[in-house]
Amino acid sequence: MVATGTLVTLLVAGLASLFMAWAIGAGSSGSTPFAPAVGANAISVMRAGLIVGVLGFLGAVLQGANVTEAVGNDLIIGAPITATAAIVGLITAAVLVAIGVFAGYPIATAFTVTGAVVGVGLALGGDPAWGKYREIVALWVATPFVGGFIAYATARLLRAERVAETVAVPTLAGLVAALVANVGFTVLGPPGVQRSLAGVASDVVPVADAAGLPVGRLLVTVAFAVVVALALHRDMRADQARGQRRFLLVLGGLVAFSAGGSQVGLAIGPLVPLIGGEGADVQIPLIAVLVGGGLGLLAGSWTGAPRMIKALAQDYSSLGPRRSIAALIPSFAIAQTAVAFGIPVSFNEIIVSAIIGSGYAAGGAGVSTRKMGYTVLAWIGSLALALGLGYGAFIAVDSVL
Repeated sequence: MVATGTLVTLLVAGLASLFMAWAIGAGSSGSTPFAPAVGANAISVMRAGLIVGVLGFLGAVLQGANVTEAVGNDLIIGAPITATAAIVGLITAAVLVAIGVFAGYPIATAFTVTGAVVGVGLALGGDPAWGKYREIVALWVATPFVGGFIAYATARLLRAERVAETVAVPTLAGLVAALVANVGFTVLGPPGVQRSLAGVASDVVPVADAAGLPVGRLLVTVAFAVVVALALHRDMRADQARGQRRFLLVLGGLVAFSAGGSQVGLAIGPLVPLIGGEGADVQIPLIAVLVGGGLGLLAGSWTGAPRMIKALAQDYSSLGPRRSIAALIPSFAIAQTAVAFGIPVSFNEIIVSAIIGSGYAAGGAGVSTRKMGYTVLAWIGSLALALGLGYGAFIAVDSVL
């Protein structure tokens, strides 16, 4: 039987985790995906908040396992996170995120949570997981360049007069469809394994692999991309503005879904060693924890995101639908890459980088170099500060308890 003290500690840790999930849902992951569509008058603010909450919940449940397990088990070697350490780490990260909100600069949640978890883990006597850190840093460093470049190239394509929009936008939709076909879902594979729609469909395609290439999967992917591209091309020929708005809505939905899958682990990851690790006092299936984290994101999106969506939509409306499309495509791709590899990634970093890239395609319109510099410093500072505060706060709390 589990001791009362242990249950109380786990309850406090769970509440801290739910608060972090709420903050994430109310913040960038809940407000950013549909802000471009709201700015383009394609959907109302309240409806956007409702949909983004549902899609974020589904993303958390269907795709959140990889990042959740990475945050809970892979950041520190030899010292599983304790309940006290989880509470200290989550509260440290939440306080820093709140400070960033009030200061007006986007503090990257992934930076603060990762720094705080590593800090408390080192304070517990664990060793750094250098291999995982290299993966994380590689994605964090690559995100501004890759996301910014893709957004820049996409915006340039959409602005090019020699390429008709009725061709460019459906082509981009086909590329996005190809990515969607290869996105992994927990429900499509055996326990602990994610499978894609293309992977499942290729099982029924009587085509053998050739030269090491999954021919069946490639054929399914191409077919899906072509069908989507042709459907949007037909829609845009009938009404170009309407087709563009619909594509924006779909992109917003995909980004919202990806946000749930990539961000829920930042809130519930520290709980994994407490409820499913070896020697844990309580054993709870990971899917149940993902549902709980998803509900936290959902609550944040429904209660806090509408106001943020309305504020952000004013900025996005000045971008225009083409720059919004250019910003959302790399955001979806990078978020899904992070989910696939189980790497905690900052949604703020993804979105800001993509907006900057699309802005430079328009001659630097709306891009503040000074604000960009302060934002980067805030990201780096939040990582270092979270690590130091997590380490110090746990040492202080542990000496008292």
